[in-house]
Amino acid sequence: MPMIRLALAFTALLMMAAPIQAGSGYRGYLNAMFGPPPGMVLTPDTPQTMLEYQTEYVSHPMWLRQVISYRTSEAPGTVIVDTRQHYLFLVMPNGKAMRYGIGVARTGFEWSGTHRVSAKREWPSWTPPAEMHARQPGLPQFMPGGPNNPMGARALYLGSTLYRIHGTNEPWSIGRSVSSGCIRMTNEDVIDLYGRVPVGAKVVVV
Repeated sequence: MPMIRLALAFTALLMMAAPIQAGSGYRGYLNAMFGPPPGMVLTPDTPQTMLEYQTEYVSHPMWLRQVISYRTSEAPGTVIVDTRQHYLFLVMPNGKAMRYGIGVARTGFEWSGTHRVSAKREWPSWTPPAEMHARQPGLPQFMPGGPNNPMGARALYLGSTLYRIHGTNEPWSIGRSVSSGCIRMTNEDVIDLYGRVPVGAKVVVV
């Protein structure tokens, strides 16, 4: 019991000492512990630079892209999608990776496998497949690319599957399991990934 009380007291001390960067209470504590990436600023106002994000743009700063230490046997240039953690990793040299927050498939639509990027599109159009129309009859037959398109600013097509890594006009869905199988990223992040990943790149979804 004394050890438990000591551990609880130490945790409380850490929580009081941690600087609150955004919000208050437990949410503020999480922000302080994870924080935005170095050099990234969270602002409630309209961002003035590429290093600023609106506080409510994503649900938590942990989903903002950043370079991290990352151990893997996969070669640099490989994309690893960790659906349980809601992160996409682009493997870099020297034990590093670019980490992006993502939205993934909801319950019943999960999948895994290894594919190659078979095509890339800027502001892709959207043609919902027949299976999606059966579930949601009100969907359009076709939607041209643009800001209102749920495919977002960029798309990377995965082999011959119907799945894609794409942007979204619902950035608050990052970090959640909400899609029909596609991997969602913020438009800023998918534009960044699009510029780094060529056609033919290996994609591992776990």
